[in-house]
Amino acid sequence: MDRDLLPHLPVVLAVARRAGFAAAAAELGMGASAVSHAVRLVEQRLGTPLFARTTRSVALTEAGAELVAALGPAFAGIAEATERLAASRGQVVGTLRINAPSVALPMALAPILAALAARHPALTVEVATDNALTDIVAAGFDAGIRLGEMVAEDMVATRLTPPFSALMVASPGYLAARGTPGRLADLAQHNCIGFRLAGSGAVYQWELREDGRDVAVAVRGSVRVTDPLAARDLALAGLGLAYVFEPLVRDALADGRLVAVLPGTAIEEPGLFLYHPRRASEAAKLRAFLDTARALRRRDR
Repeated sequence: MDRDLLPHLPVVLAVARRAGFAAAAAELGMGASAVSHAVRLVEQRLGTPLFARTTRSVALTEAGAELVAALGPAFAGIAEATERLAASRGQVVGTLRINAPSVALPMALAPILAALAARHPALTVEVATDNALTDIVAAGFDAGIRLGEMVAEDMVATRLTPPFSALMVASPGYLAARGTPGRLADLAQHNCIGFRLAGSGAVYQWELREDGRDVAVAVRGSVRVTDPLAARDLALAGLGLAYVFEPLVRDALADGRLVAVLPGTAIEEPGLFLYHPRRASEAAKLRAFLDTARALRRRDR
């Protein structure tokens, strides 16, 4: 092993993971020129280019992909070994990377992260807010958060929240000006805050219940968003009707800032779950997160 190469190999992995030199530099806390120098040194020593660079993109060459495929598990194993050693001394260290939709922070993550920081101050949790259905393994995350129905069968899932409803809401001012819908067909006459799915790019049809059956309603309005929290805020501003998860608007419903519209049409969602590959549960940092989440759920019951 060329010892001069060893410090630069994590830089190669970061450039591959982030698909760019600037993004890798930001992740590593290095200058972009230092990242470029490290990659260039590795390429010179190995005698082959690892990345195909253009002014707009950075992609692995065949040799680069082969190297990264070998280095990734090796460096992950080193990190796991050092974390296990720290855990044996009663410390949980390292960085736990979680991919989560924006709604996960107010609905589940915030109290867990606060309790986790108090229990394990040497552990860093990095939450990547992402409303697309990202492949957490390919993207290098330790775990992800999704609705229960969206978790792949080969993943281990742990419940973070109880089931909750998805319903329509609007501000009293909007309803006073435009009237309150009496049935789902009336939505065609209202300004509905639309939602575009970040993953597929499709416009989401509101999933509701009518006459005992599930229906998907295509709605129209003056604004379309990609973040459910934005839909809630726009409803609070009086723009129109929003389709949201009930925990996100619980306080606003209680104090009258929002009103449930056709509450009998609301559906029940299975709740939010943390999911991860089976092998990941061996990591002390993930066990610490799960233990903290379970303790908070027991307390809340």
